[in-house]
Amino acid sequence: MYPAFEVNQVIRTPYIFFTGKGGVGKTSIAAATAVALGEMGKQVLIVSTDPASNLQDVFEMDIDAVIRKVPFVPNLSAVNLDPVAAAATYREKIVGPYREKLPQAVVAQMEEQLSGACTVEIAAFDEFATLLTKSDVSEYDHIIFDTAPTGHTLRLLQLPTAWSGFIEESTHGASCLGPLSGLGEKKSLYSKTVDALGNPEVTTMVLVTRPDPSSLTESTRASKELLELGITNQVLVMNGVFEPVNEHDLVAQAFHNKQRDAMGSIDEHLTEIPIYQFPYISYVLTGVESLRNFMKLERFDNKRRGSDAEKVRDFSSLHVLVDRLGEKTNGVVMTMGKGGVGKTTIAATIAIGLASKGKKVHLTTTDPAAHLTHVLRGDKLGEFLTMSRIDPEEEVAKYRTEVLAKGEESLDEEALAYLEEDLMSPCTEEIAVFRAFAQVVERSDHEFVVIDTAPTGHTLLLLDASQSYFSEIERSTGDIPSSVKKLLPRLRNREETDVVIVTLPEATPVLEAARLEEDLVRAGIDSSWWVINQSFFASSTQDPLLQARGEGETNWIKYVVSEKEKNVALIPWITEDVIGVEGLGRILNGR
Repeated sequence: MYPAFEVNQVIRTPYIFFTGKGGVGKTSIAAATAVALGEMGKQVLIVSTDPASNLQDVFEMDIDAVIRKVPFVPNLSAVNLDPVAAAATYREKIVGPYREKLPQAVVAQMEEQLSGACTVEIAAFDEFATLLTKSDVSEYDHIIFDTAPTGHTLRLLQLPTAWSGFIEESTHGASCLGPLSGLGEKKSLYSKTVDALGNPEVTTMVLVTRPDPSSLTESTRASKELLELGITNQVLVMNGVFEPVNEHDLVAQAFHNKQRDAMGSIDEHLTEIPIYQFPYISYVLTGVESLRNFMKLERFDNKRRGSDAEKVRDFSSLHVLVDRLGEKTNGVVMTMGKGGVGKTTIAATIAIGLASKGKKVHLTTTDPAAHLTHVLRGDKLGEFLTMSRIDPEEEVAKYRTEVLAKGEESLDEEALAYLEEDLMSPCTEEIAVFRAFAQVVERSDHEFVVIDTAPTGHTLLLLDASQSYFSEIERSTGDIPSSVKKLLPRLRNREETDVVIVTLPEATPVLEAARLEEDLVRAGIDSSWWVINQSFFASSTQDPLLQARGEGETNWIKYVVSEKEKNVALIPWITEDVIGVEGLGRILNGR
């Protein structure tokens, strides 16, 4: 157990950034901190630069790009900067002048190059860096940012060659540094902003996590990345630490034990920074009063809020999904979702379910953090199931070697330096993994291929636009594999491919999954199933706190059904470890 989060002990700098993976509660904690500081007499501005921000829902008011006072909270104002809209404006600024001058295929490639997460990250940084230079923010004692720039964003902004102007002339293909191509005039502003982030007298970086392995791993990675970039004033907040109300409830005890084990194995690096905690609560953090209760560490809300529990219909279990898939003899099954939602476990369960029906199945992952061997616990897979892992590091090393070797033959020193930087970007990993992914997918001609984590719609479009990937392959190897030529048409064919979106019954995971699905739709790929994992509503818990949380889940379960109109499988929170063939069988049957 760690000390409770107390604002006057933790927050002393004028700039406070809250960061963490989706769904850990960073917006809620940022908002509660802002309310507490305002009520202490501090002049506070809370700023969201999160594309999925629900700041307006938390404060129950309209919040846009204009700074507004928050009702019922003294000294507090809020503004919601939309990096997605900013990215769209920026994209048009770069691409617009070329619309009538270049072939449509080239323009499409440029647009897709500037449609990924990197562009949105840079747009978000641009928004808050510009905000900090405005004269009307100097009146605030504290400016709180919901969502800090990632280490990846800061590293991009420090790459020297990316600012040289070479990008504007580059035609070498897919790029992650493209978002910087029109920002040269702001280099000085960005440099000053990065310096401010590294000043411990000016900035506090609050890393928000949950007491679960996935969130803690992400926090460790983020902390180390930021530390390498000189951002040393870090605080870790452990959100949602659960203490059972009903000590005899099996679900409550199992949930408590899993959290305890996760916190007991926390990375040594994190123990070197201050750690504080918030309790697991029963209520949704909307409205100022609920934020006050949260900061007082109250687990139950003073007033009960409604849910859609009575409107939620019966759902399929995962074995119904497997039965539907098993009506075919072969095909591609891709499980997709954000980290921590259980997509690796769901992929393994589907593979085992299909194999138990006598179907030939190959299970593979492209996720560097996935542990299929742990999930399957070394159990015998039987004659119908095989398994592999695409190693991103190996594929990236191979791809970089090929592209650089080709570049050395034709590029000058400056161009080669840019190319080397470009090959360090996340886009390079996606492209490199894509080649191996295409080879594995080709096995679906004669068996089921179940893939844990597939390329995003953006990656597929980036590589497909103007046949940029084919050009890249031809340049590096002189050959376009048939597996690559067939891949996108295969994935777009619902008869050949089933996409399974995996999420949790909570606001952020559901909304992130919805954005992931929109990304796929852009690439012409439609999902066939949604799997809602780890539901307390569907469990047998009698613990009052978990029951109240379960009722809150129903709003998001209903949202998936009504908004998505997809086949939906609901999986209860399972008390025992879901590893090995036997454990995965419990998920298959929903118990």
